[in-house]
Amino acid sequence: MENKELLQQVRDKAQEWLSETYDKEIRGEVQRLLEADDPSELIDSFYKNLEFGTGGLRGIMGAGTNRMNRYTVGAATQGLANYLKKNFADLLEIKVAIGHDCRNNSRLFAETSARIFAANGIKAYLFEDLRPTPELSFAIRELGCQSGIILTASHNPKEYNGYKAYWDDGSQIVAPHDVNIVNEVLNVKPEDIKFDGPDKLIEIMGEEMDEKFLEKVKTVSISPDVIERHKDIKIVYTPIHGTGVRLVPAALRKFGFTNIINIPEQDVVSGDFPTVVSPNPEEEAAMEMAMKKAREVNADLVMATDPDSDRLGVAVKNDKGEYVIVNGNQTALIFIYYIITKMKDAGALKGNEYVVKTIVTTELIAEIARKNDIGYYDVYTGFKFIAEVIRELEGTKKYIGGGEESFGFLPADFVRDKDAVSSCALMAEITAWAIDQGKTLFELLQDIYLEYSYSKEKMKYVVRPGKTGADEIRKIMEDFRNQPPRELGGSPLEWVKDYSTLTAKNLVTGEAKKIDQKTTSNVLQFFTQDGTKISVRPSGTEPKIKFYFEVKGALKSRTHFDEAEETADAKIEAIMEELGL
Repeated sequence: MENKELLQQVRDKAQEWLSETYDKEIRGEVQRLLEADDPSELIDSFYKNLEFGTGGLRGIMGAGTNRMNRYTVGAATQGLANYLKKNFADLLEIKVAIGHDCRNNSRLFAETSARIFAANGIKAYLFEDLRPTPELSFAIRELGCQSGIILTASHNPKEYNGYKAYWDDGSQIVAPHDVNIVNEVLNVKPEDIKFDGPDKLIEIMGEEMDEKFLEKVKTVSISPDVIERHKDIKIVYTPIHGTGVRLVPAALRKFGFTNIINIPEQDVVSGDFPTVVSPNPEEEAAMEMAMKKAREVNADLVMATDPDSDRLGVAVKNDKGEYVIVNGNQTALIFIYYIITKMKDAGALKGNEYVVKTIVTTELIAEIARKNDIGYYDVYTGFKFIAEVIRELEGTKKYIGGGEESFGFLPADFVRDKDAVSSCALMAEITAWAIDQGKTLFELLQDIYLEYSYSKEKMKYVVRPGKTGADEIRKIMEDFRNQPPRELGGSPLEWVKDYSTLTAKNLVTGEAKKIDQKTTSNVLQFFTQDGTKISVRPSGTEPKIKFYFEVKGALKSRTHFDEAEETADAKIEAIMEELGL
């Protein structure tokens, strides 16, 4: 499409937002965009409608169809309400649960959504204040709701907000409901949104739901005797201004831990995230204050959660006495190893257990599962796909853990999304278990590598905002599909997996086979003969294209760990250079 034609379409779309249907503040913002000399912001605000990705609806806050505001949130809620009324027409009462995080406008959007549901005759259970995403997932099941939403943009920068939609099992919405809801939303005109629902259909939830949730969290504990012996280990925790501020310390205390050290500046609830550039525990800068405190008190464990408390960041002291961040692959590895080891030691494995990971997460999890005769499933990025497996196998097989490289883990199925509240408490227990054996958590990780083989992972992303960025990302994927590399890191490429066509091709033998997934996804994976795995995928929630690297290595002993790390890092750097990253 020519730029002139696009600009005219965008202007026409923006003009509609100057009508009396929209409030004065929004109209003023749209007028400013229309009068600006540079049309870039206008185009980015209106060139498309916000879409549901792996994490739901997410975008920068502001005026426009491609922004998070009262009307895009309202259309999403009205569309969801319409869909619920069609799907559950036989029920006397349809119920939804609503939560929100600490972000600017999150409470406004949550209350707006509650009133819209109520205006559509749907009972809305609204949390009294900010709450973790996993508690919202739990509440849906606890209250017998047909759906739920939470207003959050997870770990995105402060300019963003988002809207995650959940189904009756407490999981984020998957096919066919996701596509059907999007279609409903697209059919909603601004004048169709029923903003003014009655108070009688809105019920406020508070501490009583917290207590029910925390009692369930307590059941995740496997080794209460170990905790009793080491209940005073030093645990530094920060919610990074978010929803974990109350429930994570409470969960740790429920497990029996007594020495929880906080960061007062980061306990302050704020959507401006004043102490960090980005509230993402994957980034070392977000954990800097916690690690500083850990050095002061000589902590055994450092943990951080993102604003909606579904992701967990962990830092531990290495063999040089330095605090280092354990990446998301490693935390998932530690969780799976611990759960399987403890169940095996207790004779609790019955043969029907299974674990789940995403396709971009370390293959060592699959290796641990295989060597212990545990079932194992690979799914697309997004915890809703892990929840989908749980739903399908419920009643026939036992879920014992699932995780993804992006710092998300779910240790028990009473929640159907990643759960940093339960995971924080369980990671503290694992630390106590390591100490009980005379090890640090860092040494425990090294021992896992020694037992199951060593690998190193790294993720690199390229940001390309706006429409031009989206076009560039599309071109990068096309080029990789049409001309995959023949060699990476000195090893010939063996397999190429293209999840957009669900085909895997062996470049050495010419063999082709179908990938076992129910739906397609815009993901490419390259596997070399020496075991290197590279995954490429555009983000479903941000203007990024992500590259995931995993290389195999050799670890002879704990003392050779640095050597193995350096060799693996050098190999990853060389591959990134080959790919022009």
